Amino acid sequence: MKSLNRIFSATVLAVAALTAAAGAQAQSNYALYGPGSGYVGLNAGQSNYSLGSGLSLFSADKHDTAYNIYTGTFIHPNFGLELGYTNFGKIDRAGGRTKAEGINLSLVGRAPISPSFNLLGKLGTTYGRTDVSSVPGSGVAAGKETGFGVSYGLGAEYVFNPQLSAVLQYDEHRLKFKGEGRDRISATTVGLRYRF
Repeated sequence: MKSLNRIFSATVLAVAALTAAAGAQAQSNYALYGPGSGYVGLNAGQSNYSLGSGLSLFSADKHDTAYNIYTGTFIHPNFGLELGYTNFGKIDRAGGRTKAEGINLSLVGRAPISPSFNLLGKLGTTYGRTDVSSVPGSGVAAGKETGFGVSYGLGAEYVFNPQLSAVLQYDEHRLKFKGEGRDRISATTVGLRYRF
């Protein structure tokens, strides 16, 4: 937990430092995310489940296709709020299947680097739902769990025009799994964002 706190602190400090360093950059870029401006986005990519696999007799996957749909609004040119849904896909594990999904609420930060390029950061919470099936004796507990966990992410945005941009993002979520407490699931995704 201490290392997780250090990662969160470093993420927040990095976004703050980049924001301060880029404060005079790209007035047109700032206008894209003025207070009250909103956006919607759709990303897809790969999830990574960092879970134990139980006994080695069973094959175990770590990755599947993940997708994320989200919306947000800015309350300042550099800071806003975002609400989204992520499906992390399903993996084969312990003779059964593990799947996870979650709804996320985050504080987002944006550091403009040039008129068409932004660095992004976010810190929030995810209400996750997990479902694990396994073969008895596999060493992996079966069952469903729900609950809140911490999440954070880093990304980059390339702006095509005032309405449309491409986003590359890496997010980590701490979700609760039956018999294991909270474990990390990450997703590396790419997608499009539309501003309104």
